[in-house]
Amino acid sequence: MVSKSVGALETLLLVILILFWGSSFVVVKVALEQGLTPVSIATFRFLLAGGLFALMLVLRRIRKSRNRAFIEITDLPNMVLLALSGVTFFFLAQYTGIKMAGASIAAIFACLLSPIFIAVSSARVLKERISKRQVLGIGFAGVGTLVVILGGSVSMQFDPDFFYGSLVLLATPVLWNFYTILGKRTVEKYDPILALTYIAVLGGLFLLPFSMADNSIRLALSLSLSSWSAIAYLAVACTLVGYYIWFYALKKVGATVTSSFLFAEPLVTVLLAALFVGEKVTMPIGIGGLLIFAGVYLVTRK
Repeated sequence: MVSKSVGALETLLLVILILFWGSSFVVVKVALEQGLTPVSIATFRFLLAGGLFALMLVLRRIRKSRNRAFIEITDLPNMVLLALSGVTFFFLAQYTGIKMAGASIAAIFACLLSPIFIAVSSARVLKERISKRQVLGIGFAGVGTLVVILGGSVSMQFDPDFFYGSLVLLATPVLWNFYTILGKRTVEKYDPILALTYIAVLGGLFLLPFSMADNSIRLALSLSLSSWSAIAYLAVACTLVGYYIWFYALKKVGATVTSSFLFAEPLVTVLLAALFVGEKVTMPIGIGGLLIFAGVYLVTRK
């Protein structure tokens, strides 16, 4: 059930966001199969997105001179932390996990565990008491996570890539939780476009050393049209539009309500992954996913 505090516009925007972000896991999987590396996809995505955000910021500044184009120097450390947690390390972990464990697992962990972490952190930050129901939900989610990792590894004949990829993916809800809580405070002070410009540009720049280290930056000169199309989709739909919707919703309806929409995202990913990249959801993964879903419901429902 959607909270009464969520209006029709916010609901529509969050549904669009889930479609964009749910499909992004599959788009990344396709790009990886075309020869790109996790580092190169993340780097190209955010260098392009950062440039687009910067262009938008300049155009807004030209149209309305009173619009801010710079942040206060004292807030630069926060922007660096947001860039590292929400872009650089988050997408290095996510894309590496997609390559090793698959798009469906990445979506289950990033989208179903994130609301758990965010709800608990929001309660802690606001000094709210965690109810017994929420504790039970956290327990369900924890058991579900173990079932996905251990049961999925067993059903895939002890595939080490799946096991270690799943462990890498566990970093994504932790990073997204930190990014969301810190980001909510940031958009209360700055316009989302201004904040996102700094985050995307800094995140892309911080990815460059990783691309240089694995020599993947050279791939920019040999990308096919389909690979550039995937990068453009990730940069425009999933970053430029998607991140703006995320911060807009955070400002309008809060972190807990916004993050609760994420539980629908794995469904989009699983369906598209089955259709386009032939991924199969095994019994343990399905059971674990349902347990995590139940945990999310118990933690976030009013």
